[in-house]
Amino acid sequence: MMQVYADHAATTRVSQRALAAMLLCLNGYFGNPSSMSRPGRMSREVLDHARARIASCLVCDAREVYFTSGGTEADAIAIQTGVDVCLRTGKRHILTTAIEHHAVLNGMVHLAHEHGLALTCLDVSEDGIVSVPHFMNAIRPDTGFVSVMFANNEIGTLQPIAEIAAFCRSEGILFHTDAVQAVGHIPIDLTGLDIDLLSAASHKFYGPVGAGILYARHGLQPSRVYAGGMQERGVRSGTENYPAIAGMAEALVEATERMDADMVHGNMLRDRLIDGLERLPGVTLNGDRRRRLPYYVNICINDIDGEEMLLYLDAHGIYASMGAACMSGAAEKSHVLRAIGRSEKQIKSAIRLTLGRLNTLEDVAYILDVMREGIKKLL
Repeated sequence: MMQVYADHAATTRVSQRALAAMLLCLNGYFGNPSSMSRPGRMSREVLDHARARIASCLVCDAREVYFTSGGTEADAIAIQTGVDVCLRTGKRHILTTAIEHHAVLNGMVHLAHEHGLALTCLDVSEDGIVSVPHFMNAIRPDTGFVSVMFANNEIGTLQPIAEIAAFCRSEGILFHTDAVQAVGHIPIDLTGLDIDLLSAASHKFYGPVGAGILYARHGLQPSRVYAGGMQERGVRSGTENYPAIAGMAEALVEATERMDADMVHGNMLRDRLIDGLERLPGVTLNGDRRRRLPYYVNICINDIDGEEMLLYLDAHGIYASMGAACMSGAAEKSHVLRAIGRSEKQIKSAIRLTLGRLNTLEDVAYILDVMREGIKKLL
């Protein structure tokens, strides 16, 4: 029986280059980066080197890069920053979309309620993409902060971030994008985009879990979300996890170096899988056919229970999911599929298959064979 990992949107395995960078730190560096001792200075050099390398990949200044424990914390700091800007400027309206990751949605809802701000959760089209004219029409004179994800974590659709960010800049509105699923997979040049704040997570691009990135453009001071020490220039307290950060930097450099080849490979596998799945009975693709990340496929299957199909796939060595890993086991099913107009029955049939750089055409063929037999068995 083949073993096919098809849940890369949840997490990726650590690359050998990232692992080697981490082991070098764990074996050779033990000082606290905030210490003035020689071991501490050596660990500080690891952090500084990692920050510079990450900045080169994102095409920004190293001083604009902050390290976090992951995408959720980066989102939390970004949202708190946006709300604080609103409170300082007297603007009372914030805006996001209905398909954001819960790290953004729940954070926006909580802070809007806490500070009495008006919150708009913008609808998206059936293809899972924000309409730029619809977005512009939702902006109010008192809009002070907007957060729109770069790429959706469930269906993989790419949002018109350049247009949205440019409009926000022209209107004097602070703009954040959750780019957790995009960084390391598609080109992002922050010097060419009007993005104020951006979030990323190491374990989505073959780095270790427990490390993340917050980009904040020069001149914007991110807010502190909890009290503590002055690490990360006072933004994120706590001793930096420099072995994980070193691994994250190496993983992002590697992903950037091989991005063109990975995108060609990912688009080819994705399209071959979509073509095959759409030939199976009752299968509907979720999200736009082309404006999506490499490797990402999300489908509904008529009259099939998604959990039963997942168990069937797992029993045949195919490891996939129904959607966001953070919602696994939750009573509430996908808010993303609901936002694009899928029925509750369709949502319960959803399967997310997200491939990666180590997957092959043989894997795709095996997935299609098992899915074909699974549908016959479960109908």
